[in-house]
Amino acid sequence: MVAALVAVNAYGDVVDAATGRLLAGVRTPDGKGLRGAVDALLAGAPPGRSLAGQNTSIGVVATNVTLTKTEATKVAQMAHDGFARSIRPVHTPWDGDALFALSTGAVAVEQAALLVGTLAAEAVARAVARAVLAATGLPGYPSPPTWRAAEA
Repeated sequence: MVAALVAVNAYGDVVDAATGRLLAGVRTPDGKGLRGAVDALLAGAPPGRSLAGQNTSIGVVATNVTLTKTEATKVAQMAHDGFARSIRPVHTPWDGDALFALSTGAVAVEQAALLVGTLAAEAVARAVARAVLAATGLPGYPSPPTWRAAEA
């Protein structure tokens, strides 16, 4: 069993890793749509302003598979691939992105770090998407669930 819990306040956009669909992120000038941070940067737009430490995504990956300390570190490293699949750009100078790994040690499996790390990356990517899809908007700044309702 592998699960992820993530709190998301990323500087970059959040995308559905399975479809590439933009879910949240840099807004259009009117604040009602999404521009796409990477596309804007590639087009030469200035990156905007943010203060160091103002944005971050942080989470934990938990498993019942027995992991050594070294294996848990590798799992946390591999889980960051889930951030890379779902946050664009990720690990910016303004983000303090971090993931931690823990294990109950209830089940022993062969190649534990490989198996758990691979599943952890998938779990993190899905958790990031779920986090923004569960978000509540602020007045004048609709949240992803509000956009989805308007599209239906």
